[in-house]
Amino acid sequence: MSPVVTSLSRRPSGPLPSVTGIGLRAPHYRRILEDRPALGWLEVHSENYFGNGGVPAYFLERFRNQYPLSLHGVGLSLGSTDPLDRGHLEQLRELISAYEPALVSEHLSWGSVGGRYLNDLLPLPYTEEALDHLVSRVQQVQESLGRQILVENISCYLQYGHSTIPEHEFLSSLAARSGCGILLDINNVYVNARNHGLDAEQYLRAMPPALVQEIHLAGHTVNTIEDATGRQEILIDTHNQRVCDDVWALYTLALGLMGAKPTLIEWDTDLPDLDVLLDEKRHADQLQESRHVRVA
Repeated sequence: MSPVVTSLSRRPSGPLPSVTGIGLRAPHYRRILEDRPALGWLEVHSENYFGNGGVPAYFLERFRNQYPLSLHGVGLSLGSTDPLDRGHLEQLRELISAYEPALVSEHLSWGSVGGRYLNDLLPLPYTEEALDHLVSRVQQVQESLGRQILVENISCYLQYGHSTIPEHEFLSSLAARSGCGILLDINNVYVNARNHGLDAEQYLRAMPPALVQEIHLAGHTVNTIEDATGRQEILIDTHNQRVCDDVWALYTLALGLMGAKPTLIEWDTDLPDLDVLLDEKRHADQLQESRHVRVA
């Protein structure tokens, strides 16, 4: 059933502005509605708003009237060999119809097998066979929704020995062949580079600027583990703290390579006061503005 919405006057639907937004989380609902901070846009997790009306729909309609929206999904399991979940797609289609988001996105991952769903975004082997499979799946999703989606690179903690295509090339080829866009998560690029010895700057330089339509920035946790080979650091993509200096530096590089893009401050656990998110948002805006001045 479609979400229940009101007849409030609506902000016109259109592309996201190339400024910074934040992820909308329930503890911040009332203050955002009351204070109306200067946010470029809001992102919500699609699955949190599936269903027929209720409190989530009540609030989301009001945010839709104040800010452009982006829907970010975590449950479609694009890379699975299971059939696409048509019920999930139908609910997503109804959500899109009700709230007219500027962008809709999902992940370069899988999370289901044999009809069983796992609470994680799991990596794919980067092979020609997997690429053909993803192209077909993304095209099916876009045909079902009647619009383009973005696909986001994920953080991962293992690599497949039989992968034959670098991730940045795999993601770029997926976008070029399927017609989807790219959601570039710079924190995920950094986490994977540190964990697997990859070159984060090379990854960003290889991204086709025209295909990147949104950027994510987030914090991570540094864990130290000890095994027979000694002590080593493992970065975990926890989204529970401020963006680190190295990720800000990569973001500055991305701005120079790609120009300004809609940018999200992503914070999902250990939520701070809204002022902390707004401070991170201001820093991202300042980097966009200063980079624009230098380029111009």
